[in-house]
Amino acid sequence: MPPEEDHRVEVHLDKLLAERGLTLTELADRVGVTLANLSVLKNGRARAIRFSTLTALCHELNCQPGDLLTVRPGEGS
Repeated sequence: MPPEEDHRVEVHLDKLLAERGLTLTELADRVGVTLANLSVLKNGRARAIRFSTLTALCHELNCQPGDLLTVRPGEGS
């Protein structure tokens, strides 16, 4: 298993918020996640995300997990 800091998952929360005219604070309130934790996710510093949080984010943003998260290609890919 590769070290956690080497993950290549990108979070597209900024893009989705802008497209929907929402602030991070509004989304945090709607989803029931602290602003600090949502900020960690948005800035790509999260080490994990609960399926319940992912489900709530997708519900509020009217998106699928693949709209919110992608994996950038690694070296040699």
